[in-house]
Formats: sequence, C-alpha cells, structure tokens
Amino acid sequence: MQNWTKDHAAVRQVDVLLFDAYSAHCLANTVEPLRAANTFAGRQVYGWRFLTLDGGTAVSSSGMEVRAHGRLADCRGDMLIAMPSYDFLRHATVAASRALQSAARRYDVLAGFDTGAWLLAQAGLLDRHQATIHWQELTRFAERFTEVQALRARHVMDGNRITCTGALAAFDTMMELIGQHHGAALRLEVAALFMAAEATDTQDPILARSRPVARAVALMQANLETPLPIAEVARRTGRSQKDLERRMRADLGATPQAVYRRLRLIEARKLVLETVLSVSEIALRCGYDDPSALTRAFRAEFGTTPRSLRGSGS
Repeated sequence: MQNWTKDHAAVRQVDVLLFDAYSAHCLANTVEPLRAANTFAGRQVYGWRFLTLDGGTAVSSSGMEVRAHGRLADCRGDMLIAMPSYDFLRHATVAASRALQSAARRYDVLAGFDTGAWLLAQAGLLDRHQATIHWQELTRFAERFTEVQALRARHVMDGNRITCTGALAAFDTMMELIGQHHGAALRLEVAALFMAAEATDTQDPILARSRPVARAVALMQANLETPLPIAEVARRTGRSQKDLERRMRADLGATPQAVYRRLRLIEARKLVLETVLSVSEIALRCGYDDPSALTRAFRAEFGTTPRSLRGSGS
C-alpha cells in the first residue's frame, strides 16, 4: 500500500465518485485546491477524475452535468471520494455497496464527503472507524450504523478513512491533505489564493483551525506593503503575541514571522510573473526596503531570483 503521507515525488490520483444530485459546490471545493496545488508546485502533484458507477453522466442538484472519465469498476488510485450529496438514500443500493467494497481493494484511501459517509458505512467500510456526515444526518447516521463511532466534527481522518460534513468542510479537508502531503508552505500558498484579505470574524477560516490564526493571516495579506509588527497583528486578533505564535505553529507549522514573510514573497512572485514592474518597485510593494533584500529572501524561498524567474517565464 502506498504511504499516504508527505511524498514530494509522487503524483496522487484522486477520484471522485459522483451520483445524481451531487453538490457542485462540494465538488468545486474538492478539486480546485488540487488544481491550485499543481499550479503553485510548478508540476503535477495531483491528478483527478470524475467517475460514476456506470461511466455515464452525473447531474448535480443544480442541473450541472459532468461527463464521467470512466466507470468506478475500471479505475484505481490513491484516494476515492464518494459524493452522493442530496439524494444519498436513493443511491444507497446493494450495487453501490458492492462497487465500493470492490474499490476498497484498489484505492489506498476511501473518503465520504457530505453524505458520502452513509454509502461507505452501508458497505461496511466504516466499521470500527470514527466518521462524520452532514450535520442534518448525524443523529440518524449514528442510530443506523452502530459499528461506526459518529462524531460531530467538520472532518474526521481515521487511518485510511476520511469523512467530512459538506462543501466548506471539503475545502478544509483538502487543505489539510495538501499540508500533510507537501508541507505548510504549499498549503499556505493555496489557501492565500482563496482567502479574502478583508476576512471578518463572521467568515469561516479556510486556512487554519483557529479563527485568530485565520484573522492574523488576513491582516498580514492586507498589509504587505507596510508590514505590521507581529505584536500589532496579535493585538488586532485579540491575542497575546505568545498565544498567536503557539496557535500559528500548531495550525501552519511556522512562526508568524515566517508566515508573513512567505505571504510577502508569494505576492512578489505573482508580481514578477504577471506584471512588468521593476524589481525595485516590487520590493517596495512587498514590504522590502531595497531590491537586494527582496532578492536574497526570494532566492532563499524559491531557489531563484526575481530576474531569473521572469527570464524563464515560469
């Protein structure tokens, strides 16, 4: 069995098993982080396919049609995600259970997103595992599948079984996996693409488990040109600097200073590749006093200089 942990060389094949009335929102939140990870890694680190039981088209709850890349029975890979969403009881058939039981021998990891946990549990694939499901179905799920330890959580990773509660949780889950596979730096870069700098207390944190950490990162993103002292970032999030440092290490595996520097360099790389601004101007926009300071930090982070990257066009 392939080791489902950090492996910078492997291309992981993630297949999504769709059923009619699947959630297009959940599907997008599953595959878009993988697409972004490939972009920022500069190579293909993930591949994905959309599958159905019969190889035909699946129609979402909103009428979006997805033509399957193939039949589940013909495919194998690293991770299979069952995504029945709204009409899951209609899809909880003997045929679906048998197909998933067979797939368990061809995939290293089985996941149920949204209501997908129900199909996995009905196939006996969550017995003696911890799992979660969309909150509206959690009580019924726990009563129906007594061999499963049902938890009220956004997502649950128990060995080679992964379950999550819905579309927003699907994004969180994929971010967690990207971090496990390829490290906190790539996770941060992917998350930064989808985060709004004007994030507020009412928004779900898509980057971190801790809301103060998500708010701190949003503050950093909003203040790249004139970086705030970390003590000020902590104060604005309502935490002490020591507490913010502890939470950020736990969530992102790095200090606030390292995260802030990474965000500034991510912006610098974007400006190098997407604009004709001089390195001096880019340095100023990213909080560096002079271009030589930016170039040193850029080389340490990305293994190349801004001018070399622009010259290569990649």
